Amino acid sequence: MTQEWISALATQGLTADGSSFGAVAEELFAARDATVVAPLIDMGLIRASGVDAAGFLHNLLTNDIKGITPDGARFAGFCTAKGRLLALLLIWREGDDFLLMLPRDILPMILKKLSMYVLRSKVKLTDATAELALIGYSVPAAASPAPTLGEAAAALVRFGVAAVDGGQAIRLDETRWLLALDAATAASRWQQLAAAARPVGLAAWQWLEIAAGQPRVVAATQEAFVPQMLNMELPAVAGVSFSKGCYPGQEIVARTQYLGKVKRRTYRARLATAVVPGAHIYAPETGDQHCGAVVSVAPSPDGGFDCLVCVQSGAVEAGEVHVGALGGERLEFLPLPYEIA
Repeated sequence: MTQEWISALATQGLTADGSSFGAVAEELFAARDATVVAPLIDMGLIRASGVDAAGFLHNLLTNDIKGITPDGARFAGFCTAKGRLLALLLIWREGDDFLLMLPRDILPMILKKLSMYVLRSKVKLTDATAELALIGYSVPAAASPAPTLGEAAAALVRFGVAAVDGGQAIRLDETRWLLALDAATAASRWQQLAAAARPVGLAAWQWLEIAAGQPRVVAATQEAFVPQMLNMELPAVAGVSFSKGCYPGQEIVARTQYLGKVKRRTYRARLATAVVPGAHIYAPETGDQHCGAVVSVAPSPDGGFDCLVCVQSGAVEAGEVHVGALGGERLEFLPLPYEIA
């Protein structure tokens, strides 16, 4: 992400924090009902290069990194020894290198932490955020992005990767794509994309992410969740392999999977007032002891705020869950686009 790219977006009305192009409500309606394009300036990239890159990442993350092919991407977690998530990463290949996408607010810490494991491995880790512009693209269900992204991108299966004009496209789900474009030409490519789609900011894109049930880990929620609490082992999220071998926290993750029912899951909910990631969740069953936390939150086109919350399943089944305190606002639970086992 270069200053030229940021400046080009600013001239088109993107706010300093990237939340919108000045019309949040209209952008949210467009995200729900139309084709939208969003500059993902809150995300960064780590590049892993070298002959040992695949094995190095494979031995540290929750998913099968060695199995990532040039035309595929995977979601994976980076855990502490206690199985608590420090980061969630979307990973794909660029030539012989691997690119790891994660929120910029935790990138320096994660880059430093990963670098501690390099030792004698033939791998180099660098901050590649300035090299590529990351752009989200979303179409309504049953629509096709082919006229803008091209047939190759439109034909991708989930987590498929294809070359597009100026870079690569990764299909995230039925309606959303990620574009990783050469930063030097991103401004001109943006003009093409914006001519066929409504430009929206991060507020609208993060609402789409929540609607898809896709979790993220930010600075406020590091070490708050084990992977299963964020539904990562479910096919819809697909962030954990149980056959790939050891990694930090693997014993805890495996024990959670095989020796007992997962007590906390991530659900989608709505609130009238804004909250922040990491805010505690309460229920009568647990009294003054919190039973979960807010994962992510964004304004909703239907009013109020939609969020992903990790909470004890029993409290959700009982039907009374509050945020911030036992007497705080009551959560209205909404359906996810996938089943929670």
